[in-house]
Amino acid sequence: MAEQTPKETKATKSKTSPGEFIRQVRSETSKVVWPSREETVRTAIFVFILVLILSLFFLGVDSLFGAVVRWLLTLL
Repeated sequence: MAEQTPKETKATKSKTSPGEFIRQVRSETSKVVWPSREETVRTAIFVFILVLILSLFFLGVDSLFGAVVRWLLTLL
């Protein structure tokens, strides 16, 4: 079994010129489906509500654990 050298295992890559790179970026960017203003606002409101709900949940969990720890410390 002959072992391959690292040079043989790598695929050969040709360098891309800066102009070609810019053309490729523009081509790929034109394929992106951008959300409408309404979708963006709706998503932002949903994220805000979800963050508010989760922050209240974690505040409750933290307060509960804090109360339990304080109670346990009074037993000592």
